[in-house]
Amino acid sequence: MRTTTNRMLEDARLLPAAERLRPDADPHEVLARAAWAVLVEPGDGAAGALVAAHGASDALDRALSEDRMLTPGLLEPREFAEAQARWHPRARSQAVLDALTSCAEVGGRLLLPGDPEWPGGLDDLGPHAPLLLWVRGDTGALAAQPAVAMVGARAATPYGEAVAGELAGDLAGSGVVVVSGGAYGIDGASHRAALGVGGTTIAFLAGGVDRAYPIGHQQLFDRIRRGGAVVSEVPCGGAPTKWRFLQRNRLIAAAGLATVVVEAGWRSGTLNTAGHAAALGRPLGAVPGPISSAASAGCHRLLREFDAICVTSAREVRELWDDRTPTEQQAARADPEQIRLTDAMSSRTARDADDLARRSGLSAERVRSLLGLLALEGSVEQGPDGWKRTS
Repeated sequence: MRTTTNRMLEDARLLPAAERLRPDADPHEVLARAAWAVLVEPGDGAAGALVAAHGASDALDRALSEDRMLTPGLLEPREFAEAQARWHPRARSQAVLDALTSCAEVGGRLLLPGDPEWPGGLDDLGPHAPLLLWVRGDTGALAAQPAVAMVGARAATPYGEAVAGELAGDLAGSGVVVVSGGAYGIDGASHRAALGVGGTTIAFLAGGVDRAYPIGHQQLFDRIRRGGAVVSEVPCGGAPTKWRFLQRNRLIAAAGLATVVVEAGWRSGTLNTAGHAAALGRPLGAVPGPISSAASAGCHRLLREFDAICVTSAREVRELWDDRTPTEQQAARADPEQIRLTDAMSSRTARDADDLARRSGLSAERVRSLLGLLALEGSVEQGPDGWKRTS
């Protein structure tokens, strides 16, 4: 390693701290990934690309070096320079030691990509996948399938909490892992219902797993750790922030075979999770509510504008993934750009290539190229008014 990296990891206590948390893994790999967790914010694509290309240790060396050695075509020089400007102020060995020590003190564990317990769905996030996970509880729960994400409003109504509890309880009772975010409202109702039937549930947090947020769910998190796991990509000691909540949502969506929105307002943050699910090609379900209820306006919006599937029972939730053949499930993960394009399309409303480009964030030229490929596969069709997904 270069001198710059050594200065960050020069504390002689770091390697033993990494070994205590993962005595079964390469301590240098564990330490490098823990250092990355301290350096970056969740979902940092530049860090993910660098680690994927060079490995965690060498990537860390390059990230903190002044010579900016890069694989050609990996990152633009300006993008790499901006990334280094983000990372350098956090390059402190004490911060890494504090995170490792805090994790050990609360009985936590570090989970690395490639571990048997690593949730494979997170790999679909590509360069935005977490570089490691900080876990308290049963790490084996993270690899268990089937799993479904249950999300919704914090300010849930009694109707929403009752429906979430019924769905989560029925699903967990039949062996489905319930994944959510540990928040008040729908999240909490889903976790409690899963635990109530002796099922498995996982809570992804926006801050470190050594602290309870919200604090009112301290006892709930204690119960979750006995019947599942509490997980974060933010190192121990990290505080939850608005950005981290939004990025945490991508993990919830990626960890499940499908995402179900139980209750959400018109501009609810829950719709962010639904967007991640759609971008990943995960089936998306929404529970309808009273048409006069503002708390269900977001669900109705998903049903009307985003082709979510109406679900009213645990059986209908299972159909979100049971109805997909293995070939269809694999195809949904094959090409992120195809996923973005098909997500922008409707099976009812025809849209032209320019409109699809705006909705998908792809160039019009790329959209036209992908439409041709999808048409050959029979998954889209062109009419006089534009393109639609085939039923």
